Amino acid sequence: MDDDIRQLRRARIATAAVFCVHGAVTGNFATRVPWIQEHAGISTGQLGLALAFPAIGSSLLMPLSGAITHRFGSRRALRGLLALWTLGLTLPSLAPNVYTLCGALFLYGASSGMSDVAMNALGVETEARLGRSIMSGLHGMWSAGALLGSAAGTLAAHTGTDARVHHAVAAAVLTVLGALACGRVLDLRSAPDEAPPPRFALPPRSAVIIGLVAFCAVFAEGASLDWSAVYLRDSLDTSAGLAAACTTAFTLTMAVARIAGDRVVDRFGAVRTVRCGGVLATAGGMLVVLAPRPAVAMGGFALIGLGVAVVVPLAFAAAGRGGSNPSQAIAGVATITYTSGLIAPSAMGTIADLSSLVVSFGVVTVLAVGLVVGASVLRAGNLSSDS
Repeated sequence: MDDDIRQLRRARIATAAVFCVHGAVTGNFATRVPWIQEHAGISTGQLGLALAFPAIGSSLLMPLSGAITHRFGSRRALRGLLALWTLGLTLPSLAPNVYTLCGALFLYGASSGMSDVAMNALGVETEARLGRSIMSGLHGMWSAGALLGSAAGTLAAHTGTDARVHHAVAAAVLTVLGALACGRVLDLRSAPDEAPPPRFALPPRSAVIIGLVAFCAVFAEGASLDWSAVYLRDSLDTSAGLAAACTTAFTLTMAVARIAGDRVVDRFGAVRTVRCGGVLATAGGMLVVLAPRPAVAMGGFALIGLGVAVVVPLAFAAAGRGGSNPSQAIAGVATITYTSGLIAPSAMGTIADLSSLVVSFGVVTVLAVGLVVGASVLRAGNLSSDS
């Protein structure tokens, strides 16, 4: 028994390391987007088009993850898919024009989505065997990895390092670290007589409902990340430095809340945690909309971050534990969340053009109320008692 517990604890640490590596790829890429745009010689509009392709690739190919895991087992599948993701970091910086960049970002996103589903499914199974919540902490490690990757990318950009060199080095390091981490995760294998899951299938209805709750959280997160600095600058006449600091503080708030979130979930349950989070996010949205000065708005963005931080991890847990095909259900939720992350920035801009950014964040506030109303659908992923 003690050996089994130690093995599970090692598997949890290894899975957390996988999440960290996955996030680090995103951080290293995001900081070099200006270099990639200049290298490809494309306009801002063309860049916006190209940046839609990671979400397209993820949404289309992430359902394949379940079939790959069924055939090769969880450990080998995750090792291969994570390696595709880390090595895929090198592709965008090599693109000489908008067409090749779109293709590179499609492959980059596809490998991201497939590895994302595999590691979340493994996280859900590890959580179930441990008998306590770990998904929030795993996603917190993803955020920590993104911050580390962003720091590395910022340093590379500051020193004028060619992004092709930077990404090649980062990809090599992260591929090795990912392979080492995957060697300690749970090695789950399908029974010999178990039918393989379909390569492409519609997600179950339960996953769609759970995904709609996650949609509200991801929309609020994406809107705050992409528009908080602009809101402070344009609506509250804040300096560029303070506006940028608000975005950084929001990211840190999300990471800290996710890392600490498992203890909250274990104590209060998934439904109560998300319901309270929805209340916090709603209050934060109202502060942003009504803020008379920057400090109040920054406090509002902090509350939004605290309120939505654990929703996506709990949505994956609910999907993975609520049906007979965890990978398919998780892929369904992931598709909805990726879609939300894709449309949030442009939707916020469109609403702002038609009215104002204040109205845009009014929409975010309404969606935060959706977390309060829809929290009960996450009961399937709860490891503690809910009411």
